[in-house]
Amino acid sequence: MNGNKNMASGTFLTGVLVGGLAGAAVALFLAPQSGQETRQQIRQKGVELRGQAEDTLNEAYARVEAVATDMRRRAEDFQAQGQVILEEGQRQLAQALQETKKAAAAAASQES
Repeated sequence: MNGNKNMASGTFLTGVLVGGLAGAAVALFLAPQSGQETRQQIRQKGVELRGQAEDTLNEAYARVEAVATDMRRRAEDFQAQGQVILEEGQRQLAQALQETKKAAAAAASQES
């Protein structure tokens, strides 16, 4: 559930970024100013949007890194649990084998 929330916020941020870009482009092209002023504004907006894109990318990278760390920790937990289960199974098998040998020996001594 937390992953869906993070994905939704990432999608929302992407939508805001794209919407901001589209709005800025429309405003720049419809504004009554010289071509040089328009180009300067486009450059400034490009720099701003690049910074916003880098921030969004860094946030996404941090989220992915956090999820990967959590997944590694969970995998280690599952591995440890599996090891405990395996050792318990081996112990029970050895005990059953020993009991079977005792029963076989007792049966053989009763036949003699």
